[in-house]
Amino acid sequence: MSQFRKASISRKTKETDITLEIDLDGSGRSEIDTGIGFFDHMLDAFARHSGFDLTVKAVGDLHVDAHHLVEDAGIVLGKAMADALGDKRGIARFGEARIPMDEALAEAAVDISGRSFLVMKADFYSPVLGTYSTQMTKHFFESFSSAAGINMNMKAEGDNDHHKTEALFKAFAYAMKRAVVIEGQEIKSTKGVL
Repeated sequence: MSQFRKASISRKTKETDITLEIDLDGSGRSEIDTGIGFFDHMLDAFARHSGFDLTVKAVGDLHVDAHHLVEDAGIVLGKAMADALGDKRGIARFGEARIPMDEALAEAAVDISGRSFLVMKADFYSPVLGTYSTQMTKHFFESFSSAAGINMNMKAEGDNDHHKTEALFKAFAYAMKRAVVIEGQEIKSTKGVL
């Protein structure tokens, strides 16, 4: 089955050049290189906790800031997810997770519905984590949701921005892991399509 749940996407613009491969039936292996250390750490955590194999090679105009690269990585990951899922036949469709990290607690609920929407409630106190802007966390998930056609509801609370952000990426990983599980042969929608 795993041969049908893989995707490879490349996107090159005047601002970024990204190549991404994903295997939804992998073992959580990752090879991440975006030039943004904290973002690499988050994508590695996503792969490890989702069980998806993920390779990301990305270069971008980091002399400007990380915005374009993080945004485009979200777009590419979303497109790859949509490609890997195909017609979504048999998937659980819904997934959710609550992940603590020290004082922080994050929650994520996803619906692989074909309709994109993000609600995210998380306040950050620091403008950056390393060279990663904390504003980009929501923007990454917005970009992913839009490109993948996935409805996402996320929130995080706590005092430490590193903990909140990492807990969000891990909650996202576990929610997606649960939503893509194959449970049968039917498409879980009264419309007959997702």
